[in-house]
Amino acid sequence: MKTTKILQKTLTLSLILTALICLLGMPPAASAGIRVGVGIRVGVPPPPLRQEVVVVRPGPGYVWVPGFWEWRHRDYAWVGGRWARPPHRGAVWVAPRHELRGRYHYWARGYWR
Repeated sequence: MKTTKILQKTLTLSLILTALICLLGMPPAASAGIRVGVGIRVGVPPPPLRQEVVVVRPGPGYVWVPGFWEWRHRDYAWVGGRWARPPHRGAVWVAPRHELRGRYHYWARGYWR
């Protein structure tokens, strides 16, 4: 009896944590179509994108995720393009983006939608 209650509490806590991780990992605008201010406030826009050579697809089911500039602490770092398997059928890669809002620059992470 006591073991069942502990198991139920553990399962409930796990479900709550999983839901929170999913909610925090996916910007609200992705599913609702509502523009919500997400992103990290950064000081400057990213450098121009680099030219990349798309190599041969490693197998069926892979999609090309183009390279992008990622904000890391105090500067941008280049993340090279790669072939990736989407996390689920029908998933589409939404590239990271940079926005100028008023006088501030914001960078938003890329994600699978």
